[in-house]
Amino acid sequence: MKKLGFIGGGNMAAALVHGLVAHKVFKPSEIIVADVVVAQRRKLARLYKVGVTASNLDVLHEAPSVVLAVKPQQIDDVLAEIAIDARSEANKPRTDSKRVAARLFISIAAGITIKRITAALGKDARVIRVMPNAPAMVGLGMAALAASRAASRADVALALKIFSAVGDAVIVKEEAMLDAVTALSGSGPAYVYLFAKSLADAAINEGIPPTLALRMALQTIRGAEQVMRTSKVDAAELIRVVKSPGGTTEAALNRFAEAGFSDIVAAALHAAAARSRELGRGQH
Repeated sequence: MKKLGFIGGGNMAAALVHGLVAHKVFKPSEIIVADVVVAQRRKLARLYKVGVTASNLDVLHEAPSVVLAVKPQQIDDVLAEIAIDARSEANKPRTDSKRVAARLFISIAAGITIKRITAALGKDARVIRVMPNAPAMVGLGMAALAASRAASRADVALALKIFSAVGDAVIVKEEAMLDAVTALSGSGPAYVYLFAKSLADAAINEGIPPTLALRMALQTIRGAEQVMRTSKVDAAELIRVVKSPGGTTEAALNRFAEAGFSDIVAAALHAAAARSRELGRGQH
């Protein structure tokens, strides 16, 4: 028997497997991953020595804890398959019946609510919904978790352990917060990539060579992030320290304000959160 299974073996699942194996949370022999793509199965088996399969049901039969690592548009089909298998197993005269209630399901499908999952699997299903993000692929992820009523403290502790292997992980008391989390940390890396690209492109237009422009933009973002993380003062004070009256920083910040930079960011996050809610309602 495996200890942890994945239904879906894409980038996020691969990042989690890498982190779990590298940090010795699980041995490779304790993990099984299902994916429909042959090349992806071979890659996971080659890189991490984990078990792989083309069948989602193999994962269900092997692992008591299962990460649902599929796209939101695929989740209903996967849940239907799980529910059918669970009902079939429950009807068998066996003491080790692999019913839904005997498993922990950890879903990373964006926007898919716990209610939607338990509607398919039953109200007693142990479910933890997680919103991770792409930097998990380099061990610097940010994940937020919300648990169903049936999930135990041990279930939550396991989920935190899994996602802490690839960065930071926190629990939110209200599941509704995950739509905002999706907009902030889930989609947030793309905003940072866009900002870095915009900085570099603007620097190129000012005459800095492309490679150097991107290098300087990325190091500036990295350094500013570290200062902000370790400083005891808030962002407004950090800005004041850099901004000299009548200087270059003030000129740039004034232009940001004229363009409504903060309003643009707020509108973007609102759009992402709204889309997360739509996905939760099944609006593809």
